[in-house]
Amino acid sequence: MKDRILEYFESIKFLEKASETAGDLNVGIFIVGGFVRDLVLNRETNEIDFLVVGDGVMFASIFADRLGVKKINIYKNFGTAQFSFNNYNLEFVGARKESYNPESRNPDIAPGTFKDDIHRRDFTINSLAISLNQSNYGELIDTFGGLNDIYDRIIKTPLDPLLTFDDDPLRILRAFRFAAQLVFNVHQSVLDAAAKLRDRLTIISQERITDEFMKILASPKPSIGMLLLEETGVMEIIFPEISAMTGVEQRKEHHHKDVFLHTLQVVDNVAAVSDNLWLRFAALVHDIAKPPTKKFVEGTGWTFHGHDELGARMMKSIFRRMKLPFHKLEYVQKMIRLHLRPIALVDDIVTDSAIRRLIVSADNDLDDLIVLCRADITSKNPEKVSRYLSNYEKVMERVKEVKEKDALRAFQSPVRGDVIMEVCGLAPCKTVGLIKSEIEEAIIDGKIKNTYEDAFEYLLKIKEKFIASNNSHSTV
Repeated sequence: MKDRILEYFESIKFLEKASETAGDLNVGIFIVGGFVRDLVLNRETNEIDFLVVGDGVMFASIFADRLGVKKINIYKNFGTAQFSFNNYNLEFVGARKESYNPESRNPDIAPGTFKDDIHRRDFTINSLAISLNQSNYGELIDTFGGLNDIYDRIIKTPLDPLLTFDDDPLRILRAFRFAAQLVFNVHQSVLDAAAKLRDRLTIISQERITDEFMKILASPKPSIGMLLLEETGVMEIIFPEISAMTGVEQRKEHHHKDVFLHTLQVVDNVAAVSDNLWLRFAALVHDIAKPPTKKFVEGTGWTFHGHDELGARMMKSIFRRMKLPFHKLEYVQKMIRLHLRPIALVDDIVTDSAIRRLIVSADNDLDDLIVLCRADITSKNPEKVSRYLSNYEKVMERVKEVKEKDALRAFQSPVRGDVIMEVCGLAPCKTVGLIKSEIEEAIIDGKIKNTYEDAFEYLLKIKEKFIASNNSHSTV
């Protein structure tokens, strides 16, 4: 392993200068954590964490000066420093030991030895270190058998996981995040500890919980982490609406019988073709209102009428609680509201008007909607899958035809509000919007062409009823 490390280090020349600087300052220095793990796994990374047995901030400042780096970020409260060099993000921390207050994940920190620091690491796969000291430059130090755990693709903790998670409950989510990102298994002792201590997550800020959750969602196969969250009872703590889908039966057709398992397959299907995190989130929540709308109908089975609309309405409170960015709310709501729409437009008798309404409703997100709809087919029957996919191809052909006819992608009324006000003698008011909407509806329904001339002529035709209505309301 040492020969391989030294060969790799040949391409990172500044590491030799780090070693020289440590020798001049008479401090120990090591590369630790994710860089070492990813090197073993042959994963590309541009982040290097340096552990300095001494003053990490002072070392970083001197090392940056020797490299000619002018900008260095120092975080005094954490005793860390960071700067960028040669497209690498370099972070430095002094070796430390930690003790925890049960009411907080923020530890009391004191200077420590290399051994102290390695013992506080979250998982064995992150406890590996590479020496940059001149006496054993390039030597891999494996205190807790992390190398074998990487080879065995298993997540374990260096110490008793009950102690590890009790000290910092966020590590529960980190365990499942690493499992999803690396496609690793999680040791049973870790799963047992996570289940036992899941309530400790209540001391963690929502921002940190959401950050880890979204990293699981962004992983190559999100279902790995999501299943672990549900199996340990953690999902019920951090996202109870998703947990509530477990065991909810539905008609099979193009779905799994269980709503939760169906949802995970949809998320994985989206993840296989798209890195769009918010499309993945929409996939996760597209059936979130099935549990509260579930009803058994004789001869039909379980139905979930209105789950699309209710699910969209649930999003605002979920976004607020989970501290999600509100500028993504409308997109997610749109995906939920429309995810049933395309499959209803398969029949040959579907009008151009219905297709136009889909185009206008989805707007620039139509392609994303179709990705979600395709992903929503989770039947184990290949013939059914093929039929449903063919149906979506049919819908998209209709969409293409209508768009070529109407050029409606960026649709809006050709007659603007200022023209409506001038023609109708109106000041800015609700009536102007109502007139504009009626013109747009007429275009969508195919009553008039999407041209200024046709829209203006239609305005002249309908204006009197709106003016009369506006006047009657004004005199009340």
